[in-house]
Parts: sequence; structure tokens; C-alpha cells
Amino acid sequence: MMKIVLFTHPSFTAHQSMPRYANMLLNGMKERGHEVAVWSPKARFYKLPILKSFKKWLGYLDQYFVFPLEVKLKLRNSSKDTLFVFADQALGPWVPLVKNRKHVVHCHDFLALKSALGMVPENPTSFTGKLYQIYIRRGFSKGKNFISISKKTRQDLHQLHLGEIANSKVCYNGLSRPFFSLPRESSRDLLETKFNILLSQGYIMHIGGNQYYKNRQGVLEIYETWRNLYHTNIPLVLIGEEPSEELNILHKKSPFKNDIHFITNLSDEHVNNAYSGAICLLFPSLDEGFGWPIIEAMASGCPVITTNKAPMNEVGGMAAFYIEKKPADPAQWQQWKEEGAKTIEKVLKLSRPQQTETIERSFTQSQKFTTEYFLDAVEVIYKEINQIV
Repeated sequence: MMKIVLFTHPSFTAHQSMPRYANMLLNGMKERGHEVAVWSPKARFYKLPILKSFKKWLGYLDQYFVFPLEVKLKLRNSSKDTLFVFADQALGPWVPLVKNRKHVVHCHDFLALKSALGMVPENPTSFTGKLYQIYIRRGFSKGKNFISISKKTRQDLHQLHLGEIANSKVCYNGLSRPFFSLPRESSRDLLETKFNILLSQGYIMHIGGNQYYKNRQGVLEIYETWRNLYHTNIPLVLIGEEPSEELNILHKKSPFKNDIHFITNLSDEHVNNAYSGAICLLFPSLDEGFGWPIIEAMASGCPVITTNKAPMNEVGGMAAFYIEKKPADPAQWQQWKEEGAKTIEKVLKLSRPQQTETIERSFTQSQKFTTEYFLDAVEVIYKEINQIV
């Protein structure tokens, strides 16, 4: 049995996927018989009655002033064989607290840091944002042992880490909740009734937030091009955050605006229905740390169209349909949109045997990313690090 301390983001931050990931580690290691304690900042300054615009800075006081003092006190009573696990490399400022103890840092994506360093021109970072990412980078660079969720993330880690790395492994994410291939027609009927939109003939689906790399604008552009080229009246459903102002403008200008639907606050259960009822998932991300929707869709029996770039093609393997990344040069955008449109049409024109083969291949690919497979691999690495003298 190992003694594990799991560092996680505080509950008062707006993270969505990170709490699921941390809970997967927590519950998975407990089920395997290990003793796990969670260390996370509590809301003290953050809960003071003050203007909302100052809340973030009060949260920083809780995370980077109060919490490190608490950790130092707790470390006095922690045995030397305790393994300290950081659920996210963004918790880097706390890594130096245990740099001389057994530790491991889970790495997800470095998109914010790369943006702050000017490596992503399409996503400029504010001055304070740059300082914050430098602070995080200096912190996780004190770490020696790392687990990355993809080969692409591992590559970025080695490029951005400022110190010496002793151990660096890849453990692909496991599904943090179960997804199944649900009956297609009933899934469509359920969503049609719930949202009062016509979905019985199927729909093209996207899921994700407004982050630049999710490329929601590109989803609309491909969809419009497909409608113009092939004149097929099938709606587009975008699940996730409320659309940004820019996306709203594009939506209002679209000749197909009545067939483009934004859905927010969809429950996990209904997300599974959405995948199962979709004709395909259109997921042309510019970048990802992993790309959860690819596997979620495949496990739900939904064909996937995504970007032919790591880590998307790492995750999709031979089961996905690929288009190239949207080029930076606007002169090449039309060609890119037409390529995406042709790929949608290719998926729609699959024969029944081809559809069955695609779904079977997708399901087989999704089984490489089960929770059990992920946790077993993580446990092996934890034990290796824990045995280091």
C-alpha cells in the first residue's frame, strides 16, 4: 500500500475537466488499496464579501500565500515514504514545496504557457497572464517526475521544462465517466423533445468551449461550405458554452442560421445521447492536450472527423476521419473548408456495411482508453517512483 497526497485545484476555481480527472485518480488509487489524502486550498480570502472583479486576486492569496504555509506545516507530520501527486502541471507553484520528496506531476496541455511565450500568435496573452504562466513554469520545472496524457504533451513538457527531468512517461487518459452506444432514434427523439428542435433526421455535432483552439468558428465555416456544396438540410448542434460575441455574429450572418443550434448546460447523460444520435462529431481543433470528445464519441458509436495532428490523431488512430489543421494563411481557408465539407459528405455517404465497420473500429479504439487501463498504468508509475530511495 502506498501513502499518497494528491494536490488538486481548489473547488472555488472554474475548472470543469480537472476535478473529474482528480477524482478519477483519487477513487482509482483508493480502490486499489492505497491511502490517499487530498490537499487543496480552502476559500478564506476568496469568500470575503467584495467586488467580483477582485475575487480572482483574493483566490490567488488563498492558493499562493496561505496554502503553502499550510503545506509546510503538514509536511512536518508526513512520513518520508509519502508520494506527492500533482493532478495538473498548472499547480506548479506548489511543486517546489516537495521537490526533495517523492513526487510526480501530471501534465495535460501547455497551451496557456505556449501562448504566454508568444508561440501561439492567434492567442495573445495579457501582461499579467504572462507573469502568471512564468510563475507556473518556474514551479513545475522544479519537478523531476512527470506523467503526460499524450506524446504531444510529453514533447511540449521537454521543450518547456527549465530543469532536469528524471522520469517522463505517457499515460493516455481514460474516460472519466462511462459512455455507451445508445439507440440512435430514441436519442434523437429525446433531444428533439428537450430542446424543441428538429433532429429526427440526424445532425452534425460539435462539443467544446470558446477557447481559440477548439475552433468553433471553423466548425461553422465547414458546415456552411458543406451546405453550399451539397445542399443537404441537416442541422448543426454545438454543445458547450454560450457562444462568444464573435461566434454570435457569424451565426446571425449565416444563411443557415435556423439550422445551427447552441446547447448549454447539457447533463452527462444527455451528452451520451447527443453523441449516440449524431451522424458524426466534427472536431477540427487547432490543438488539444488530449481530446476527450474523440474517445467519448467513439465509445458512443459516433463517427469522428478531427484534425490530422497530434494528439488528435494519436487518440483517433485508424478509426477517425481526418482533415488538415486550419492554415494560418487566409488564402488557403477556402480549400480547408472544402476539404472538411467533402469529409462530412464522405461520412454521410457511407454504406450500411461501412457504417457498421466504422462504428466497430471506433469502439475498439475507444477501449484503449478505459479508466481501468489508465489507472493501472498510472499505478505502475507511482510504484516505480515510490521505490526510488
